[in-house]
Amino acid sequence: MASFDQVAQQSALHPKPVGLVLQYGTAGFRTNAKHLDHIMFRMGLLAALRAKKTKATIGVMVTASHNPEEDNGVKLVDPMGEMVTPSWESYATELANAEQEDLLAAVKDIIEKEAIDITQGACVFVGKDTRPSSETLSKAVLDGVSALGGQSKDYGLVTTPQLHYMVCCQNTQGRYGVATVQGYYEKLTRAFTQLTKNLPNRTDDQKHLLVDGANGIGALKVCEMERFLKERLQISLCNDGTSGKLNHLCGADYVKVQQRAPTGVKMTAGERCCSYDGDADRIVYYYADFEGQFHLLDGDKIATLISTFLKELLTQTGLDLQVAVVQTAYANGSSTSYLRDIMKVTVRCAKTGVKHLHHAAQEFDIGVYFEANGHGTVLFSKAAEKKISQVAEDPNVNDERKDAALLLQNTVNLINQTVGDAISDMLVIEAVLAIKGMTIQQWDAIYADLPNRQLKVKVADRRVIDTADAERRAVSPAGLQDAIDSLVKKYSQGRSFVRPSGTEDVVRVYSEADTQENADALAHEVSLAVYTLAGGVGGKPKPIH
Repeated sequence: MASFDQVAQQSALHPKPVGLVLQYGTAGFRTNAKHLDHIMFRMGLLAALRAKKTKATIGVMVTASHNPEEDNGVKLVDPMGEMVTPSWESYATELANAEQEDLLAAVKDIIEKEAIDITQGACVFVGKDTRPSSETLSKAVLDGVSALGGQSKDYGLVTTPQLHYMVCCQNTQGRYGVATVQGYYEKLTRAFTQLTKNLPNRTDDQKHLLVDGANGIGALKVCEMERFLKERLQISLCNDGTSGKLNHLCGADYVKVQQRAPTGVKMTAGERCCSYDGDADRIVYYYADFEGQFHLLDGDKIATLISTFLKELLTQTGLDLQVAVVQTAYANGSSTSYLRDIMKVTVRCAKTGVKHLHHAAQEFDIGVYFEANGHGTVLFSKAAEKKISQVAEDPNVNDERKDAALLLQNTVNLINQTVGDAISDMLVIEAVLAIKGMTIQQWDAIYADLPNRQLKVKVADRRVIDTADAERRAVSPAGLQDAIDSLVKKYSQGRSFVRPSGTEDVVRVYSEADTQENADALAHEVSLAVYTLAGGVGGKPKPIH
């Protein structure tokens, strides 16, 4: 039974700094850890309310992902392991920003608006990453849950995708898997073993993978998983957290932005390497060629590898299921052309942000989505899973169709469908490369990225920019899209779009063209158009070189 007296008493132990305002976004709340104690307590309250409303287990993850170690953050997980529904994001912001004396009124307002039975039980799963601040902040979450009479299960140190997985397992009564860390390892490694067991010619070189753990939770967890893999994948772990700082000069975001190997990684030519981010929900691959040149395989390349593999298996099974790849406007034009024109895969463009991609992917039999930063997964409709199982289990089906269906079935089990998962995605990529007998260089050569450039322009008010067509066209201010269209026509294979930042008064500019020089020139000219037409502040954008 919830007691509002308890909420008032406990809240006094987690006071809000006067005047501090934070916004719940796609990544939840994220800022310097010293500003978050009251936020964590209040997200414990909100998770308990959400659990009472849905009559299901809700998750709370304490992490700031790829942010520096001194930051922290929190995000809520809905019953099927997905991100919390958008209408509750606004409740999160309201609760977080209520001054101390107004907190009870804010809680009661949510209860009234959502018609929540406050006597209903509540169960909340809580996880945390390895940041020094995560221990005390996760305790504040637990305080919030108990203040409203909720029960909680503290999973301690887990990756973000592992917590999403636990929540889904719990709310499907175990149909998705066993809601323990060991259950997660066993499900994934069993599927990986089934996928790779009939490949007798795999050499030790082909089984070897260098992993950059970003000095974070992913490093701890991939070490735990190794004993379940039983030598089917031989991992050399760098940045394991024993000495370096979380995300400092390492991790997926660093590699993607800097286009170079992380500190602590010594690559030999042609060696497969990958990097996780701080909470292990993103992954990128890379290698050095024999001239020492660095090559990055980002989310676009990952989506292409996985979707073409799935399309080939569906052809072999004879199943008429639609595979679609969901991209954002940031996806490289070469990947879009390859998928659409050569592989004949449906390509859908969605607004930037994982929740938009995930939602769009749900519209297809099989929806593959990856942001260029390496965050993504594959969603299979219930109907698709059922059809795959029917072929796999039909005694009258020929061996070729049955073998392909079994590969599909094990791929379904290997993928964490709740959210992007670096460990699961890594095992999927490794299995696909092994089955197809591909090197990382052959994977990279599927298509060549068009040279591109991203810039940002400071403006007085980012809200003057409004976009349509999944952010690919600017509808305001007047004249801006016409200017972009004219500039794009000057460059071979030119493409450019602008979009407002979600967090600061800047406009982000993306351009690509046939050469790096042209991509840079186009980006600069579009930046000047934004500066002139959208209220640029400070000095005019300067040429890149």
